[in-house]
Parts: sequence; structure tokens; C-alpha cells
Amino acid sequence: MDEQQQQQPLPKDFFKQFKSKEEFHSFFNQLFKQGVEEMLKGELDQHLGYEKHSQEGRNSGNSRNGSYKKKVKTDSLGDMVLNIPRDRNSEFEPQLIPKGQRMSDKLEEAIIGMYSRGMTTSDISEQVKEVYGVDVSEGTISNVTNRIMEHVKEWQQRPLEQVYFTVWMDGIVLKVKHNGKYINKCIYIVIGLRKDGLKEVLGMWMAETESASFWMSVLTDLKARGVEDILIACTDNLKGFTDAIKGVFPQAITQLCIVHQIRNSCRYVVWKDRKIFCSDLKAVYAAPTREAAERALSSFAEKWEHKYKHAIQSWRTNWDNLTSYFDFPLEIRKIIYTTNTIENLNRSIRKYTKTKVQFTDDQAAQKAVYLAIMNIQKKWNMPIQNWGFILHQFLTIFENRCQL
Repeated sequence: MDEQQQQQPLPKDFFKQFKSKEEFHSFFNQLFKQGVEEMLKGELDQHLGYEKHSQEGRNSGNSRNGSYKKKVKTDSLGDMVLNIPRDRNSEFEPQLIPKGQRMSDKLEEAIIGMYSRGMTTSDISEQVKEVYGVDVSEGTISNVTNRIMEHVKEWQQRPLEQVYFTVWMDGIVLKVKHNGKYINKCIYIVIGLRKDGLKEVLGMWMAETESASFWMSVLTDLKARGVEDILIACTDNLKGFTDAIKGVFPQAITQLCIVHQIRNSCRYVVWKDRKIFCSDLKAVYAAPTREAAERALSSFAEKWEHKYKHAIQSWRTNWDNLTSYFDFPLEIRKIIYTTNTIENLNRSIRKYTKTKVQFTDDQAAQKAVYLAIMNIQKKWNMPIQNWGFILHQFLTIFENRCQL
């Protein structure tokens, strides 16, 4: 049959036999099923080297052996039971419907894509039914997304670079079912700034609460995966956090997040005073030098300490780790004086997981966060602004510790 014949349309009368869309759909399913089965028979003919009822097959050493039923899921026609031909020697492996195939790769990718964007298993089930015409149970969807955990393990164990110029560390709290009730659990996340100026999520770790002791185990894991040095670590002011970092990476300079410190200070300040309190406080953290910041803190204390002693005391207690950024040029200061980098990541993760208010177990939470991170990291394809200039500054300050 030539190309022109193949493209000839079906006669219009052909369609008049169908009284409804359902009748046509049923006919088309049967036609498709019959076509696939004939193609499978053709594959078996090629495998055996002779056609059915041919004299050549008498002495071939192998022959047809009936068929077996197999349920497969197609991209557009839903569940379909096919008769798969087999040979007596069990050597035939059809290429059209490979052994072990249960669902098309395209459909699996679609399910994982919807799950990664925050859709629940019930939402996905409805969407797949509507778009693909395939009935997929919530249990099947869970099984498909469970395969993600293998990728999570590989990602979590991958080797890391020897040196990270900056790391930002923080946790995100999610509601997870534990022993029959939903509790808060913390997923610890670390972002590293690489020598090429690109950001990279180094991993995620899960525990019931955020603590300095657990952070030490996170840092130990980073070291086991190849990290030899961290130049600057940016964190919130969790008690003991700095000691945990020094215990694993003793040369790391720690910078407590100024934004976290301001929020913590404001906890002691009544609402009507907060605006002017924060305005006065800006003279401290926006000072050009550490010496100027110390003078500004003294002036700030004279005005407010009699009323908010604990707020002032928290700045004095953490002063060394709050003011590390004054030792660096302005370009590096902007990178390290807050943990905004990782807080932005956490906000983006919540956008992906907002429909999943609660997670049935740790694995469900880890799957959702991992997929969100993978989606977000796709946009991290450019170095941070002015990286060439900032890299020169890092190399000058940390000459013996930077490895390019």
C-alpha cells in the first residue's frame, strides 16, 4: 500500500454505525487491542523464524504455546487485557509490551510531576482519570511515588565538594503522623555556595525537634560525604548551634542571622514600641564597621535598656557571632548577614506542599520536600550576582583554604 492510499480518509458512512461516543470508544478499544495482539503475533513469528501452520516449524526446536492474559495500562485507553502469545521454550520476550511493564513511563512521569507540585493522591487519581481516561487507585499512585525514595537515598548519599564558601542552615516544620497522632517534625536543610557561584541543596534530615545536637549529626554527615571545610556558616541563633559547627568544622566562621536576632529581640517589646525600637536598632546592624556598631549599641542601650533589658542583653550575649559580617567587604556581607537564602527556599517548599497539610508518615513528608527541592533547584542555573568579583574577595581572604 503506497503513502497516498494510507492517507485516504474512512468513508463517512463508516461512522454512522455508532450511536454514541461510548459505542465508538468501545469499537476503537477493540480495534486497538486486536491490532496490538496481531503485532505481538508478528513478533513471535519473527522470533520463531516461521509463520503459524508453516511447514518450516516442524523441525525448529521451538513452537507456539498458546497465550496468557496480561493487564496493561495505556496512555489514552485505560486498562486493557491483552492476550500475549508465548513459545514452548519460554524464550520469547515481546518488545511491544516488555515483561514486567504495568504502566506507561509517560503516565508515571505525569503522576510524579503532579505529586511534586503538591497534588494529593486523591486529586491525582481524579486528574489521571479525566485527562488520560485511566483508573488509577490512590494506592497505585502511592506505589509509583514511593519509587522516588530510591532517588532520595542516592541524592542524600552523593559525594559533595571539598569546600563550600558559604552554607545556610535552617529547618522547616511539618505535621507528620506518629503513633496515631499528628505531631510537628523538623526537616533540616542545608544550602551550600559552591566555587562556581551556584547554590546547591546539600541534603535534608528529619527529626522531631530542631536542636544543636542534631545539627552536629547533620554536619558530621556532610563531612563523611567529602566536605573538608566550610568558610562561613549562616544560622539562626539556636542555643549551642555555633558550638556544634565548631565541633565538626573548627575553622568555620559563624554568622548568626540578623533578621532572626531582630525578631527575637522584638518578642520582649510591646507592640506600640516596636516600630521606633526597630528603627533605632537599624543604626546597630547597618553600621559601616564593628566599632561603629558597638557605639550604636551603647546609644541604643541607653535609650531602651531600662525598659527592655532582655532584648538588649540578647545582642550583647551573641555579639561576636552577630558581627562576623563586619570583617568582610560589602558584597560578602550581603550574602551572609541573614539566612534569607534558605528561608526563601523554605517558603517555596511550602508553596509546593501547602495542599498537604498533614503527612501520613516520614516517608510521605520526605518525598514531598525532595520533589519540591528538585523543582526549585532547576531555577538555580546562574551564579549569584557579581560572582567573579566576590570570588576574588573570597580567594584573597581565605587564600590557603579555597580550592578551585
